[in-house]
Amino acid sequence: MLKIQEIRELIKLVDQSSINEFVYEQEGTKIKMKKTGQEQPVSVVYQPAAEPVQSQVQPVQPAAEPVKTAVSAAMPDVEKQEVNQDNLHKITSPMVGTFYQSPSPDTDAYVKAGSKVNKDSVVCIVEAMKLFNEIEAEVEGEIVEILVKDGQLIEYGQPLYLVKPE
Repeated sequence: MLKIQEIRELIKLVDQSSINEFVYEQEGTKIKMKKTGQEQPVSVVYQPAAEPVQSQVQPVQPAAEPVKTAVSAAMPDVEKQEVNQDNLHKITSPMVGTFYQSPSPDTDAYVKAGSKVNKDSVVCIVEAMKLFNEIEAEVEGEIVEILVKDGQLIEYGQPLYLVKPE
């Protein structure tokens, strides 16, 4: 069976290619990825041999106009200001699952608004099928806003954080 990282890489490759549909079968497990439109994310259907389970991903629609958000007052040395969301990097979920801000309930969150992150900084965990997957920032910058709540169910491609790139 493919590892989560291998599935992520396949999703990225299919998304960036001109392929509209991709099917992979191995040992009774079937992964089917299909593009349904130019601006919509790739959908993934996971079907184990014993019990078929399907996950249909709904695309996230972009806002008609640029949305502006207020920077948190908790950020050090930064006054409240309007930040154009178009200039911010969105850290999105690579899978469907449950969002967790910290590695366990009794520890601090990986990042907060105002935290500095590197490309390989872990920002959260997404639990999918009893596996805890660490999500990395993939960009250097400062966390401006956390868009989801701890324990919230999230979809593939859903924005999790807004980061002001450096």
